Amino acid sequence: MKRIILVRHGESAWNSVRRLQGQADIALSARGEAQATALRATIEAMRPDHVVASDLLRARHTAALLGYPHAQLSPALREIDVGDWTGRSIGELMAEDQDAYLGWRAGTYAPRGGERWQEFRDRVTAGLGKAASGERLLVVCHGGVIRALLDGLLGLPPKRIIPVGPASVTVLADKPGGMRLETFNFSPDGPVFDAPD
Repeated sequence: MKRIILVRHGESAWNSVRRLQGQADIALSARGEAQATALRATIEAMRPDHVVASDLLRARHTAALLGYPHAQLSPALREIDVGDWTGRSIGELMAEDQDAYLGWRAGTYAPRGGERWQEFRDRVTAGLGKAASGERLLVVCHGGVIRALLDGLLGLPPKRIIPVGPASVTVLADKPGGMRLETFNFSPDGPVFDAPD
């Protein structure tokens, strides 16, 4: 049985103030570094035999803090491109056009210059397929990437998935009969129910 261990990067400087990052290359906050470090023993216990990470700094740094500074990097595992919304706060977007923001969260709306959900899901799912190697694959990536994989591999639409917590673990198992969700949004400090996008 093959397992895919998905880890969202630790909190970034923009996550901490609830600003959308998309593909902006934003560093981890001090809290995000601590979150990733706290998750290291959990990941070590899972004994991944292959590690791939988004090539964006926050994912690369998280992979290094987890003990994998030489993870294979993949631009296909970057966060969704939020176009003109890059750097804007969630509060500002909600005040400006709540329906557009909620549509984006549900995968039915793309901001100008941004990726459409279906394109993003297909990019990420194909990128994972190219990176898939070993029996326990560790993927250090982004909340949107994890949600896209839950959609692409399990058929869970984005409107049915809460935001993924920083430095949390989601595990998929490829069992007879198909892919199964084994763990969602686990972190050593407990689940995060109001995670920033």
